[in-house]
Amino acid sequence: MKKRYLGSALLLAGVGLLLTSCSSTTIPEKATAVHNFDKNKYLGKWYEIARLDFKFEKGLDNTTAEYSLKDDGMIKVDNKGYNVKKDKWSESIGKAKFVGDDKVAMLKVSFFGPFYAGYNVIAIDADYKYALVAGESLKYLWILSRETTIPENIKVSYLKKAEEIGFITSDLIWVKHDK
Repeated sequence: MKKRYLGSALLLAGVGLLLTSCSSTTIPEKATAVHNFDKNKYLGKWYEIARLDFKFEKGLDNTTAEYSLKDDGMIKVDNKGYNVKKDKWSESIGKAKFVGDDKVAMLKVSFFGPFYAGYNVIAIDADYKYALVAGESLKYLWILSRETTIPENIKVSYLKKAEEIGFITSDLIWVKHDK
């Protein structure tokens, strides 16, 4: 009887470790999440201006992210984009929550059950019109705007910051917004 409980406990511990390792919430080494972050100002629609491409957004243009507060305090994430090859819209709905204090823009986001990835706002203007967002590693970077364009001085500033952290900005995909 004791062996069965011990085996179950070990199995549960192993599953817990697996989920923890698959639920990364880290930030790139040289990056710092924005402090004195106002989540309510961040809510709403953002246009993706540029990104480091990855499999879930490959082939998408006209990409947007819309954030809204859920009843349970988590943030609903509604990502949309137009798949040029398939000639149709694609949508993915997920959830995000703060890793710690909600005044620090370090979140984790999930689109697949218990699996989370880092989502870190590393630069934002005072009016919350433009944001630079890093994932958990140097493979994930987004430049966001409340409009389909971004002023050149903000773009240059964000690119410089990303390069100082170690991102390869020449690999950025500049997103078209024509639909």
